[in-house]
This record gives sequence, structure tokens and C-alpha cells, in this order.
Amino acid sequence: MHIPNIPNLIYYAIPFFIVTVIVEGYTLYKKEPKNYNLKDSIASLAMGIGNLISNLGSKIVVVFIITYLYENFKIFTIPFAWWSWLLILFADDFCYYWAHRIGHESRLFWASHIVHHSSQKYNLSTALRQTWTGGFFTFIFYLALPILGFHPLMIFTQMSISLLYQYWIHTELIDKMPKWFETIFNTPSHHRVHHGSNPIYLDRNYAGILIIWDKLFNTFQPELRQEKVIYGLTKNIDTYNPIKIAFMEWLYTFKDAINSKTNFYNKLKYFIKPPGWKHDGSGKLAADLRKEWIISQNKEYNT
Repeated sequence: MHIPNIPNLIYYAIPFFIVTVIVEGYTLYKKEPKNYNLKDSIASLAMGIGNLISNLGSKIVVVFIITYLYENFKIFTIPFAWWSWLLILFADDFCYYWAHRIGHESRLFWASHIVHHSSQKYNLSTALRQTWTGGFFTFIFYLALPILGFHPLMIFTQMSISLLYQYWIHTELIDKMPKWFETIFNTPSHHRVHHGSNPIYLDRNYAGILIIWDKLFNTFQPELRQEKVIYGLTKNIDTYNPIKIAFMEWLYTFKDAINSKTNFYNKLKYFIKPPGWKHDGSGKLAADLRKEWIISQNKEYNT
């Protein structure tokens, strides 16, 4: 099988990231100074640089495992053909949806993914605000790809394409794309919802490239004109310190598990259950907050 020479697309895109972050930041500042925060953007850039460095070690392990599975357990041998790129687009995006979803529905994964949601601003620099600890966790959702027969190079190239696609949707400068595009693909409007801390927007729109998975698995929420997106977390961390951004939720998770006066099994659940879960039932999950919001809106509508 002919294996093409495909470079690491992310590294080639870094100059483009820097230029567009600066151009968008200048545009936002000139348009409305209070809507742009330079310290926040610098923190996001620091998290992105840290992500590249921290992933060096974990990527070696992930490449080894993916390659080992491909060489020893693949069911088919999928060539580097145009149709195989189309197949892996759907396959990789499906895996990304579930990896992303578990990043919100299990606190162990949320402790890493929370980094990406910690900014109270939404711009291109937010796309670069990435975890320093999550690179090794999410690869387990992609293990089916080498077993099915997708070459490791094809897998990692498609992962890079997915990340590159998701960069441009982190902006408020684009309102809506054409209706047909909004129906099929993830867009700035769809992803603004995902970054919202409003109850109606919590844990919605996990899409990478294709929004169809959210519609298929009932996690889709359109951006509402009457409900302006409030970015950030339900409890914001209010810091620009990259170390705190990277590790604060890990600290809170371990403290909750250790300090809870309950048995070992329930302590373990603090890592497995969704964020907000408490062993005594006093916690509120995103689903609970969403239901409360819908009930309150229905009461308001009926009065």
C-alpha cells in the first residue's frame, strides 16, 4: 500500500493561528473594547503552548498503541483513496463526539476538558485554550479506527483536520452560515451554544465537524435569539494564571472525593459521575439546571 507523505498540519497552522488571533483581537477591541480582554487571550495562548509541550510525551504512547493495534488486529486494510478519507471523516467525527461528550459527563474527563471552557470570552484565542492533562485520556475513544483498518497516518491526519476545522468556529464575528451548512456542519452559532453557561445551553452541541451526531443523539440546541450566550462556567475560576487554569479542577475533584464522609465506592464516584454530583444528593447536574430553566420559562410564559 502506498503511504503518502503528510506533514503535521497543526504545526504548519501555528503562524495562521497567531495572525488571525491578532487580527480578530484588534477588530473586537476597535468594535467594543469591553468585549475583548488581552489578559484572557494571553492565558489562552499560554494554555495552547503548554498543550503542545505536554502532548509530546503522551503522543508517543498513543502513536505506539494505535500502530500496534493496526499492525496486529486490523480487520480490513483500508487504502489511501478518496473514499477512505470520506469514511474516516465520519468515523473520526463519530469518535470525537463521544470523546467530547464524556468530557462533560464524567468528572475525571471534565477535570481536563474544563480548561477549554474556562474563558468568559469567546474568540479565536479560546480555541487554543487546551488542556495540559487530557491528551492521554481521550485516545481510548479512537481505538476502533486502527482495528477497522484505518492507517495510523490517516487517523492522526484526520484528527488534525478536525482540530483545524474547529478553530474558525470560535468567533462571534460570524453570526449564521447558510441554512444548509448549519443543518449539516458545526458552525460558530452551534459552538457558541456549547460554550454557554446558560442552563439551556449546558452540555449541548458536542460536534466536531458534523452537527448531525448531536441531532441524532438528542444533544442539539440551537442558539436562541432571546437567550444571549453567557460564556464560561456555572462557577467561574476568575484567574489568568495558566497553572491554576490547568490544574484547579483536578484539585477540587480530589478534595471532594477525599473530604466526603462516605464509603470508598462513593468517593470513587466523584471521578466517574458528572460534574456537580454529590454522594448525599445535594449536588445539581447540568441536566437538573436545564430542567429547572425550562420549567421556569414555561411558568413565565403561562403567567
